[in-house]
Amino acid sequence: MKKSLSKRRLWRWALLLIPLFMVLIFMSLRAPALQGSTYSRAPSGYGAWYASLQQQGIPAKRWQRPLEELLAPSVPKGEEVVEHDYGNVPPVRLLARIGGAPMTLVRIANGREKVSLPIAHQDWVEQGNVVVLLGVRSPVTNASFSSSLPSPTGAVKVETRRRYIEATADQNILLKDSAGAVIWEQVLGQGRIISVVTPHLAANAYQNEPGNFKFLTKLVTAPGNPIWIDEYSHGFRDQKAIAKEKSGSLAGYLAQTSLPILAMQALIILLVLIWEKNQRFGLPVKLLPPKLDNNEAYIQALAGVLQKANCSEFVWETVGKAERAYVQRSLGLGIDSVELHVIIDAWVQQTGRPAAELEDVLSQPTQKRPNRQELLTWLGKVQTLHRQLGNP
Repeated sequence: MKKSLSKRRLWRWALLLIPLFMVLIFMSLRAPALQGSTYSRAPSGYGAWYASLQQQGIPAKRWQRPLEELLAPSVPKGEEVVEHDYGNVPPVRLLARIGGAPMTLVRIANGREKVSLPIAHQDWVEQGNVVVLLGVRSPVTNASFSSSLPSPTGAVKVETRRRYIEATADQNILLKDSAGAVIWEQVLGQGRIISVVTPHLAANAYQNEPGNFKFLTKLVTAPGNPIWIDEYSHGFRDQKAIAKEKSGSLAGYLAQTSLPILAMQALIILLVLIWEKNQRFGLPVKLLPPKLDNNEAYIQALAGVLQKANCSEFVWETVGKAERAYVQRSLGLGIDSVELHVIIDAWVQQTGRPAAELEDVLSQPTQKRPNRQELLTWLGKVQTLHRQLGNP
């Protein structure tokens, strides 16, 4: 019954903790991924590089809405294009969406997943747009982890063993070493996709490596397009995106869910309550009365009295007589009293053990009142004698 009760408690704790863990995991996934973010001042962030663009007067802007809205198909000319306000950036018209001017999109891996461009949006690149991807999945090679590679903007420090080694004819290598390419570009129609193996090319940790900052700046400014940096993948949302995500609340779910589904969910909850039988702590456990052993209680009481009276000699003599009779019966000598030497001879013949072992048990104490240690030693010999006679 107790085992069943402990299992019930274990299941209750599991039902309580599993949803809590799921909420914590969900919150951690929804939390901003600061690696590669221009809002981050951590070593893996890009706050310093973004600040350098602002100091140089390069109009780079942060995109904080779903990427599909930026890469949407071209809007026919003549239709109105809604202006958006993205935080500290003035309202801008998305010219790339109406085919008026291309743009350069910068995406940096957030540490949770590798960065890529959906195949469905390659048509958008062919229209003349440029995509810069930092942290593209590549195989590990035998290259040194830390390398300083020469470039037109100065030495570029790269700390990764990953290299791209499957370059094709339509790909142009921009930075490489003997192990493979670190940065390369692929031409698609009038646009390009620039891929970088490491997500930390111009991270805050490389502020003392001016070649890194200059190289990435040249990559994003060389096409001469407006620059957009994807911050949506790092968990940053503008007000409209947040409002759109909050619309999927419990109230919205209940409003959009049909009555049969709600009834089914209510029925499942009711069945769970019935299954539990509304027993908070499981079924009641009956208390059984303790079993009393009169013989054991009498022996313990008598032993306590003898111990307080210090009657060790009496215990030795009484137990010794009982052991002599027990050994005599075990050796097949009957119940009538016989001489000690007869018992010892039968012991030696039947067990093959020395006579001294039996004499130590059946002998009387050497002192008139043996101490506690001597009595315990003698009782240990009595137990050994029982095992030798086949009675553990």
